Amino acid sequence: MLEEALLADLITELPNAVRLQRLVHTLQQRFRCGAVVLLRLDDDSLRPVAAIGLVQEALGRRFVVAQHPRLAAILSQREPTWFEPDSRLPDPYDGLLDEHVGEPLPVHDCMGVSLYVEGKLWGALTLDALHAGTFDDAARLDLQRFTLMIEAAVRVTRLENENRSLRLARSDVSDDSFDPGENEILGQSEAIRGLLRELQVVADSELPVLLLGETGVGKEMFARWLHRHSRRHSKPLVHVNCAALPESLAESELFGHVKGAFSGATTDRPGRFDAANGGTLLLDEVGELPLTVQAKLLRTLQNGEIQRLGADKPRQVDVRIIAATNRNLRDSVRDGLFRADLYHRLSVYPAPIPPLRERGNDVLILAGHFLELNRARLGLRSVRLSPAAERALLGYAWPGNVRELEHVISRAALRLLSRGASRSEILTLEADMLDLDSQADLRMPVPAELVEPVAGEPLLPLRQIVDDSQRRAIVRALEASGENWAQAARLLDLDPSNLHKLARRLKLK
Repeated sequence: MLEEALLADLITELPNAVRLQRLVHTLQQRFRCGAVVLLRLDDDSLRPVAAIGLVQEALGRRFVVAQHPRLAAILSQREPTWFEPDSRLPDPYDGLLDEHVGEPLPVHDCMGVSLYVEGKLWGALTLDALHAGTFDDAARLDLQRFTLMIEAAVRVTRLENENRSLRLARSDVSDDSFDPGENEILGQSEAIRGLLRELQVVADSELPVLLLGETGVGKEMFARWLHRHSRRHSKPLVHVNCAALPESLAESELFGHVKGAFSGATTDRPGRFDAANGGTLLLDEVGELPLTVQAKLLRTLQNGEIQRLGADKPRQVDVRIIAATNRNLRDSVRDGLFRADLYHRLSVYPAPIPPLRERGNDVLILAGHFLELNRARLGLRSVRLSPAAERALLGYAWPGNVRELEHVISRAALRLLSRGASRSEILTLEADMLDLDSQADLRMPVPAELVEPVAGEPLLPLRQIVDDSQRRAIVRALEASGENWAQAARLLDLDPSNLHKLARRLKLK
């Protein structure tokens, strides 16, 4: 009996993700349907938190309610909503059902119900069957009868999340059953779950956090997650791209200046620390800060004081620092490019963010997210990946990480339209449209000195090998882009300012 199964799960201690997945599985068996999806309402979008019968990349989708009339209809009323098999309203799951991958849905039954928790709209449950007549009057009455129990399961999950957050805030021990489904960071891999468990512990502290990771892993998103889960969440999060600060203006940008401090300073101007007072300051690419500014930053971290350029007296500020870098700051300290004392102050809690190649099937969930964004932006009925395209995404090394994946999906969607695809059809991205092989040519090659050392010749220093590889990659990118530095930066998945700095360091400019 459905009631017995739902009650058993309600009184059993289960991880939240397991509880919700068992819920949709139980409903699928009870209603003998193809797909059951539990969706949570976040602002104006519904996002799947548990699903059965859909392809995996569907878990990364965000369904904007205004763009999906069936979902809007379900949310608009308290009772279950049933759609006629010949309904002309577009189905949000076109091409995403496991049994009909990439194909229009055949004549089918669809029903759903809005879900409320503590009197507030929480989300929706949808059920799809491939055969008309599956959801008869009795099935619709059953769904209405079971809605309260479904809402109870959601309520238990929410309460456990709140209790777990309180426990984590009061202790220094992470909880292995922490469910990262309550945040915007997509992924179900253990690498991401483990990182979020760590960050949940440190988020509500005042400790500086140093986010480490390759270009494109999403360091800014993790910084926003930390701020949103901190006690400062109602205060501003101010983002500073240290790599984009001209050296002559870096001090003024961070700490502010007073009128007359330098030529052109016609008024007092607060800096980024003033803007972040009471909140959080994200120092992105912190390894690019000039040494002179590093000394002032250290003083601020030590005593909470800033001194505007040209001012006589310091000012107190209350700012939490989150720093991010794709550099190895230990090497920068060794090379005299970064202060050792500042490094130790910033790296009280270092948090390495895993590259995409270490996140397994997360690549498909993220791809689904970017597919849905492009579907809405380009006005497409539906767009999805072929099985071969999924294999290609899983087999690629992703040197540019999540940012590269976003660009790959966007280019592939545009390429599909350029080949004459119709926006009113269900479109499928094939592996060749992803163009991953040509991008692989721009990965930094492994130097021959490492692969086949010449007999009798010493192995070159690692720094020299890396520099030589970077020079070759930049030269090849410039050749491929017709000496266009902005295009070369896009090919290498670098910020243009970072590319110019790197080129100057490597004596290419």
